[in-house]
Amino acid sequence: MKKSEFIQKNLFGLCPFVTAQKILAGKWAILILHELSEGTKRFNELQRRVDITHATLSNQLKFLESEGMIRREYYPEIPPRVEYSLTEIGKEFEPVLKSIESWGNKYIAHLHEKNSV
Repeated sequence: MKKSEFIQKNLFGLCPFVTAQKILAGKWAILILHELSEGTKRFNELQRRVDITHATLSNQLKFLESEGMIRREYYPEIPPRVEYSLTEIGKEFEPVLKSIESWGNKYIAHLHEKNSV
């Protein structure tokens, strides 16, 4: 086991940065959480909006659900309907998403300034 893996394994649930990094480790986690911060979505809607494969989205949703960030609601209708939304702890992440958006917009402006010189 590498030193970094050892540290992460032993600090998960103790260190806020290691803990957050594990939850957000999936390439699409932030985008999925952003989409769900705008409201409940069905699987196909999420897939279209995030533009990822079915398998990748399915895996990412299962992980975020297992970590308590999102809720999967199954409706036994014909055809069956499944909706995803943020849990209470997932909703607590919304200010972080807004901070990421703010920083991202500033960085985009920085890139435009840098490239226009």
